[in-house]
Amino acid sequence: MSNVTIKDIARMAGVSHTTVSRALNDSPLINPETKEKIKSIAGSLNYTPNYSAKSLVLDRSYNLGLFFTTLRQGTSPGFLYEAIKGVNEIIKDRYNLIVRGIDDYKSYHHVNRKSFDGIMLMSQSAADQPFIEYASDHGIPFIVLNREVEMSGVVNLIPDDQSGAYRMTEYMLRCGHRRIAIVEGKAGFKSAQARKEGYREALLAYGIPLQDELCIRGDYGLESGYKAMVRLLALPERPTAVFCSSDDMALGAVKAAVERGLRVPDDVSVAGFDDTGYSAFTTPALTTVRRPIEEMSRAGAERLMALLETKESAERKTLFHTELIVRDSVKRLNTE
Repeated sequence: MSNVTIKDIARMAGVSHTTVSRALNDSPLINPETKEKIKSIAGSLNYTPNYSAKSLVLDRSYNLGLFFTTLRQGTSPGFLYEAIKGVNEIIKDRYNLIVRGIDDYKSYHHVNRKSFDGIMLMSQSAADQPFIEYASDHGIPFIVLNREVEMSGVVNLIPDDQSGAYRMTEYMLRCGHRRIAIVEGKAGFKSAQARKEGYREALLAYGIPLQDELCIRGDYGLESGYKAMVRLLALPERPTAVFCSSDDMALGAVKAAVERGLRVPDDVSVAGFDDTGYSAFTTPALTTVRRPIEEMSRAGAERLMALLETKESAERKTLFHTELIVRDSVKRLNTE
């Protein structure tokens, strides 16, 4: 049977087309027996969802937005991939996923309930606040990931970057390093601030003052890690260890060190942050902090879909723990 519609299935099942739409989208409002009957009929007819038709019937776009602060600079390929993968695993073919950078919009008037049923915002900067307030004011269901937002009614899922950076710096200190540099993330990004704060706290806990010359600004990209390492190696007293606020910057830093005839970690230790897919396969394998972006994105999609179906939001804030991943790129200078 070709060009099967929801109305065809509804006639055969003896239910309304709204019931069919809800059943095919796994709505909890439809009892399991009815849902199974409708899905069985749809399967026997080789039914393929028509998003435009569904939109007209239920006054929904069947579009979900995954927005980032920016896609131009500061959003690494690994970060983008894990976020999209996590969301896709949950929404599957029930919604179209539209990925956007907030900085691509001159105004937000195209962002509305007709364009998006709901939005997940991978917030990287406080500059996102106007977008958050716009979505809230226009009644668009939304979830904020990655950055803590102190705002009534916001469902917030955030990784504990600060404690991850603390544990990494503490690990370097326990390996005997005392002159530890940091290559910071992109200016204005909350993740960059949290990671530097964790680094600073660990140094102070061990009685080591923060030295400005050992704090170099990066932008999370490969080239910025390379340039930062060049500057650090040119210091009269170079660091024995360099903590990069992303794996991409760590990879750039390793390249700069090797080009100058240094061995990692024998001559200088290097660590990253994120635990991207390649970090275990570099030479040496990268010691890093695992950040659960895929899990957080999956949970965000689950929360948003529940919000769309039940109109109720679960707990307002969930913290996702980071994990120290010890590999081969940090040398132990002594034992405790």
